[in-house]
Amino acid sequence: MILAAAVCPHPPMIIPEVAAGASGELTEVRQACDEAVAALIDTRPDRVVVLGAGGSGADRDETAGGTFAAYGVDLHVGGPGTDLPLSLAVGAWLLDRAGWEGPRTYSTGTPAVSDRVALLVMADGSAKRSTSAPGFLDNRAETHDAVIATALGTGDSSALLALDLDLGAELWAAGVPALRTLGEMTEGANIIARLRVDVAPFGVGYWVADWVLR
Repeated sequence: MILAAAVCPHPPMIIPEVAAGASGELTEVRQACDEAVAALIDTRPDRVVVLGAGGSGADRDETAGGTFAAYGVDLHVGGPGTDLPLSLAVGAWLLDRAGWEGPRTYSTGTPAVSDRVALLVMADGSAKRSTSAPGFLDNRAETHDAVIATALGTGDSSALLALDLDLGAELWAAGVPALRTLGEMTEGANIIARLRVDVAPFGVGYWVADWVLR
């Protein structure tokens, strides 16, 4: 049974130690993520399932962990392991920051759920929103991300499930697979939705949202 879901972005610069002097650029996003994860935990799930992109293989439990050594920071998150991809490592960091000590599942696919769970979906939008973006400017990117923002703000699981994986890949939207999984796992549910942030610093689309399922 899925109780709630939160959607957060996973740029490494959301972590102040990684961002260093530029940490203020993502202050609004970071604060919104903290609020969305707190709302997730307030539903008192038995387990938090973190969904994200990168890597492959079987789902991992709370013994999995990650580091940000690749970004020049001696920071370990999650359990004793060190193999979580960036998206899941940022999710682990958010849960650690929120004080979540319960069971976790980390997944880059569609996990099987049997208990009362909350979903923490790590999902970046298009990285082609401006000429200074990592992927330069693609005129389709803003519309693509707006469709997702509307779906997150209205609790429209079907719209997320209908996202085009190929278009997402063309627009460097790393979060599309995880958002489709969110749509699949919540389809048909009665959802109370809140879109907290919809911004594109650095030319990359970021959203923060949280859902409560009824």
